[in-house]
Amino acid sequence: MESRYNATEIEQKWQQVWTDSHLDQTPESQDKPKFYALSMFPYPSGNLHMGHVRNYVITDVIARLKRMQGYRVLHPMGWDAFGLPAENAAIDRGIPPAKWTKQNIAQMRSQLKELGLSLDWSREVATCFPDYYSWTQWLFLQFFEAGLAYQKEASVNWDPIDQTVLANEQVDSEGFSWRSGAKVERKLLRQWFLKITDYAEQLLQDLDQLEGWPERVKIMQANWIGKSVGAYLEFPIVGMDEKIAVFTTRPDTVYGVTYVVLAPEHPLTPQVTTAEQKTAVEAFVKEVASESEIDRTAEDKPKRGILTGGKAINPFNGEEIPILIADYVLYEYGTGAVMGVPAHDVRDFKFAGENNLPIKTVIITENSDPESLEELTEAYTAPGVMVNSGDFNGIASEIGKSKIIEYAQEKGYGKARIQYRLRDWLISRQRYWGCPIPIIHCPSCGAVPVPQSDLPVKLPEQVEFSGKGASPLAKLEDWVNVTCPSCGEPAKRETDTMDTFIDSSWYFLRYTDANNPDEVFTQDKVNDWMAVDQYVGGIEHAILHLLYSRFFTKVLRDRGLLNFDEPFKRLLTQGMVQGLTYQNPTTKQYIPSSDIDPDDPKDPETGEKLDVFMVKMSKSKYNGVDPKQVLEKYGADTARMFILFKAPPEKDLEWDDADVEGQFRFLNRVWTQVTEFAATQSTSDQAGKLTKDEKDLRRAIHTAIKEIAEDLAGDYQFNTAVSELMKLSNALKDSKSVKSPVYKEGVETLLLLLAPFAPHIAEELWQQLGHQDSVHQQSFPQVDPEALVVDEITLVIQIMGKTRGKIQAPASADKATLEQLAQESEVAQRYLEGKQIRKVIVVPNKLVNFVISK
Repeated sequence: MESRYNATEIEQKWQQVWTDSHLDQTPESQDKPKFYALSMFPYPSGNLHMGHVRNYVITDVIARLKRMQGYRVLHPMGWDAFGLPAENAAIDRGIPPAKWTKQNIAQMRSQLKELGLSLDWSREVATCFPDYYSWTQWLFLQFFEAGLAYQKEASVNWDPIDQTVLANEQVDSEGFSWRSGAKVERKLLRQWFLKITDYAEQLLQDLDQLEGWPERVKIMQANWIGKSVGAYLEFPIVGMDEKIAVFTTRPDTVYGVTYVVLAPEHPLTPQVTTAEQKTAVEAFVKEVASESEIDRTAEDKPKRGILTGGKAINPFNGEEIPILIADYVLYEYGTGAVMGVPAHDVRDFKFAGENNLPIKTVIITENSDPESLEELTEAYTAPGVMVNSGDFNGIASEIGKSKIIEYAQEKGYGKARIQYRLRDWLISRQRYWGCPIPIIHCPSCGAVPVPQSDLPVKLPEQVEFSGKGASPLAKLEDWVNVTCPSCGEPAKRETDTMDTFIDSSWYFLRYTDANNPDEVFTQDKVNDWMAVDQYVGGIEHAILHLLYSRFFTKVLRDRGLLNFDEPFKRLLTQGMVQGLTYQNPTTKQYIPSSDIDPDDPKDPETGEKLDVFMVKMSKSKYNGVDPKQVLEKYGADTARMFILFKAPPEKDLEWDDADVEGQFRFLNRVWTQVTEFAATQSTSDQAGKLTKDEKDLRRAIHTAIKEIAEDLAGDYQFNTAVSELMKLSNALKDSKSVKSPVYKEGVETLLLLLAPFAPHIAEELWQQLGHQDSVHQQSFPQVDPEALVVDEITLVIQIMGKTRGKIQAPASADKATLEQLAQESEVAQRYLEGKQIRKVIVVPNKLVNFVISK
């Protein structure tokens, strides 16, 4: 029997045994309650980082626990494999995206297996393989048939030198192309959208169903959906039949409108611009076109605008007001225009001041005198009383909102409206490495869906990548030119590919029937396994991925493919893994830790003292820890234990080599304890009353079971569960009942409780105890309430408040009995002899204090 803990040997051995025995394969029978445990699947970048390790280990502990608790578990893995990095690799290194991606998948799969994750690899999916994206295309056609997929013009990042569309991540912080260095422009292209706005209210209301989600994630989604209740109002344009439509949540302030603002890209902009302002307006529009949406709407950025020369009429008071364009108004948001009420909006107040626009007060506090209004020094945004508002003067502003809407509807000026910040989902990408959109454009028939029998529309393999010009697909005439499936005339394929968020919006459904070649999934399987019982991933996906997945689920439900409303019952957003970081305070450059003396952190080149802090691990900050090195030195079980012990799962984890060593020592101690017991185990068969030591040990065993069970329910406090494992190990070490059946119970319980956390060492030691079946096929220990009962207590004997000794006493003893036992004890007799007892103080289950005469 191996006396030394050899993590590498043990882990390789059991990983192979588990693979050969299909230990983690998902059961097909439905004889047990189901549990679907899922980690957000990774992009196959080629190497695991510690953030990956933390995510997948957390989910694995949950999956292993649930199996031991009697559930049939689905715990799959796959790859979010389309995306820009593979295309960049093709441009920079000449490696075809498919080859680069497959190599990375193979490497990361091998790394994941080294962690001992109980994954069902028979259900592995990769979004870039035709057997997956065939069904992605089929699902797109479901949206198309439902009227939820459509085309319209939308702006993109355009590189004027390379004549190509850029992703946001290809544009630097200054607005220049990362490849050509050109100033990036905004350009309108016809693109595909999904009508997520049709589901805005459902997505908002159904957040209430998600009791197992963190509250902050639900708030983030609600804010992103951004429901606003207000009014749609129209302002006629002087000299034209057109009107400018706006949405406002403050119709009570409409009499204070002193200007209206159009988005520079609004179709009405050139129409309302006068000849005198044309040159200036066109220059402003061109300048704004090069700015990103984020830059234009940033709160800390000055808002810029320019007069068009055009005028509109405020229909409520008949006043002419100027029409401006401004960078902060986006055509894609709302109506693409806003009304300016500087007296009662912070942004408008600042903008009006900078552009010399009038400010008109129409809401005041209840105590203010409407006849003597002072000039505002800041916007008044609180509720109040309406003034300078015609027939609405004196009305409370909150009541005035509905009154104004009623008046607008009566006069034809507008109507009540609910509006959402959420916009339809732009899914077009002008790139190669993505799922082709299964549409054929016919001059006669328009956009025609590819027949299901012709799916998948495969990505061609012989493609040239230059990073310049149109999408690589658009250059392949043999692939683009086809016949219309409807009329047979010459037609062209859609050359855009889909946003990769499409792929990740339904992968969790495919896992339920991953190897089905004939259907996207069968209803009985998807409805059996869904919803996901526990979803684990980063907070960075709190909005888009989760929102799009919820949207997909609701659409497919309405198409009759699913019978549930929400995809994920419980959500755990794990914290980041942080590494020790060294930065030069002057140059702001990060210094690799390998170049630093941790006891005297100085810049090796300048000698300058460095700033030292913890921040999220990343290559650019030289603060990462390679999982491979940790596994080679300590083994997967130690890495797992550290990650679980160091911090609660939802909190950030600070990497500490000393704590890794600590977990390694703990596993070595467990190894020694169990192997020594296994080598000499010969338990006594004597029946009868347990000794005090046996009772104490059994109480420690079942306390550990109780505490760990509670820690692994609800919020999954793995860190405190690991602490309980350590306590149980210590209790075994301190026990004198090594030959007792209770000690054997303790050793076996320790391994059963340890198994979800450190699966390899638990399996090896379980076998060394003589068991044939896997430890992971055993039932999770159940607490025996009777073992927790304390039948004896340690009673402290005090004389004049000073502790003089201790005795054992029945836990059920009342005060009188405790006093009698204490007084009759040898300890008390020694100090009370010849003394008069003036008073006895009894604290039940704790102490007896004798107050004596001096």
